[in-house]
Amino acid sequence: MRWTVHGERSVYESEWMSMALVDVEIPGHERFEHHVMRVPRPAAGVVVHDPDRGVLALWRHRFITDTWAWEIPAGRVDAGESLEEAAAREMLEETGWRPGPVRPLYSFNPAGGMTDLEFHVFAAASATWECEPSEAFEAERIEWLPLERVREELRRGNVRDGMSVVGLLRYLVDLG
Repeated sequence: MRWTVHGERSVYESEWMSMALVDVEIPGHERFEHHVMRVPRPAAGVVVHDPDRGVLALWRHRFITDTWAWEIPAGRVDAGESLEEAAAREMLEETGWRPGPVRPLYSFNPAGGMTDLEFHVFAAASATWECEPSEAFEAERIEWLPLERVREELRRGNVRDGMSVVGLLRYLVDLG
C-alpha cells in the first residue's frame, strides 16, 4: 500500500545531507511524523577486476562504526559530473589507478526506509597506474586482492560498507 505524504519540514540542513520530519499516513492508520535523511547527491564506486592482479581494494578504518574493513573506491558525485566520471575520479583520487572503461553494475538505495541516498556501482576490467593517490589519507593500504581472497574476506565479514558488499557480491554473481 502506498503511504500518503501530507508535508515535510526541515530539522537540519548542510551541503552533505538534511534531516526532515515528514507528515505521512498509512491507509487505514493514523498520521505520524517519520524521520527522513535526504542526501542531495548520489555516490558512485567501481569494482575493478584485472585478471592478472585481482580486485583493487582499500583497507580502511571508519570512525563512525570504529571498524576496519576492505572497501571499493567510492565517493560522492560532484555537481555537473556523470556517475561514471565520479566513479573513475574517486578511484584515481583514492588509489592512484585510473580504471579502464566502466560499465554499470548495480544501483540501489541502501536504507530506503530512512534515506533517499542512492549508490551506483560500476565495473571495470582494467586499470592503469597514473600517480600517487591525492587522498591517500583515506586508506591504510591499497591492494589487489585475488578473487578467492575477495570471497574469503566477504565470508569473514571483512567487507562491511554497503556499496562495497553489494558491488562485490553483484560482480561475483556475474562471474557465475
